Amino acid sequence: MRKKKKVDFYSVIQNKKIPILTLDARWHELFPDEKKTGRIKELEEKVNQLLKTQGKLVNDIEDMKKLKKSFMEDIIVNMDAEEDANKTKEKRMDKNKRYINKLNDKINEASDRLSRIPNEIKEANEELLIESLRVCYERIYSNKNEIAVINDWIRETREELKKKILLKHDMETYSKQIYSNLHDILGAEIINIFDGLQEQYEDGGENRQDFKKE
Repeated sequence: MRKKKKVDFYSVIQNKKIPILTLDARWHELFPDEKKTGRIKELEEKVNQLLKTQGKLVNDIEDMKKLKKSFMEDIIVNMDAEEDANKTKEKRMDKNKRYINKLNDKINEASDRLSRIPNEIKEANEELLIESLRVCYERIYSNKNEIAVINDWIRETREELKKKILLKHDMETYSKQIYSNLHDILGAEIINIFDGLQEQYEDGGENRQDFKKE
């Protein structure tokens, strides 16, 4: 049995550029759904959720900036309005400014969250990688032990096969020697008769009794 060594995977991957595993086809080849452990599935979901959050934040910020731009354009238009509509336009401008202020707060909040996402994705991805490495090397270690057992079986079987081949050869040689001596003693005619009776005996024929003692 091979002795298992503990590996510090984190120290190996630290400060290394690592692809996002859940977006890498090679990782999915290593871990098709039926080979994913519960922990692998959990960490995969964590990475994917962070990626989805990142994408949503990017889209939300873009949409809010477009909306903010439309409010600002509306304010500019209302600044050039006629005097008789000043009060109505002023209310609309104030309302737009409030919307803009709220949007600014939301944009800042989303941007702040977005700025933290890459590091969170990196940490989650590293966590998934470490677990993936652990599982892969567990499988390699297990395979090595199985291979060692199979090799032992092959070696033992090969030795046993050699013995059986030698035994078979000795038995065939001895049978030929017996037949040759009988042939020399009794002659071909008598041996041919016995050969025919022997065939019937082996096939379960009626002449079995020919070889029985009276």
